[in-house]
Parts: sequence; structure tokens; C-alpha cells
Amino acid sequence: QVQLVESGGGLVQSGGSLRLSCAYSGHTLDYYTIGWFFQAPGKERDALSCISNKGETIYSPAVKGRFTTSKHNAKDTVFLQMDDLKPVDTGVYYCAYSDYLDLAEDEFDYWGPGVQVTVSS
Repeated sequence: QVQLVESGGGLVQSGGSLRLSCAYSGHTLDYYTIGWFFQAPGKERDALSCISNKGETIYSPAVKGRFTTSKHNAKDTVFLQMDDLKPVDTGVYYCAYSDYLDLAEDEFDYWGPGVQVTVSS
């Protein structure tokens, strides 16, 4: 059973930055990926990015150039650096585990509980 937990959320002003972390454990695959997803209040969850344990990355066009995902070289942790945050970025951010480098939500089998990010105007 893979377990994931997000951290680093909070309140930030418009134009500011936050770095989210996703710590995961219990994985057994030689190749796996960690995706980041976002859900605004009252809306469906959207994919943001995905990174493999080999360092390959893909991004949603909506955040490419503004959000960057990376991985810790020594720890089972993935990051999401979010720059130039806007009030529309307010919502819950989730990380999830898959064995595909993909942005399709149904490819991800395990999910963290999510972390709240609030961007004030």
C-alpha cells in the first residue's frame, strides 16, 4: 500500500510563491510516477504535472512555465514549486501515485489527503 502526504500549503498573497512537498512510502515498482492535481472549490479536480522516478516530467498547458515539479534525489519526496500564484489557484492540491507518466486522473491508484492553498488578492 502506497501512502502519500502533502505539505507546504497555506496562505500566500497574489504574485507570491509556495513549494508543496509530497512524501510517499510503501512503493515497490521499479518505475513509478507522482502526479500533482488541483481542485478549486466547487469544481472538478484538474491535473497539473507528473514526474517519474527517472526525472521525466509532463505538465498541463495551464501551468507550464509557472509551476515546476521536481524530486528529491535521496528521499522519497516530490515537490511542486508554484510561482506567480493567483487567487484562482486557491483550492486543494493533491499528489498521487501511478505507474504511468500521464495526467489522466484514473491512471493514479493512490492519493494523498490533499493540502489547502489560499491565494489572497
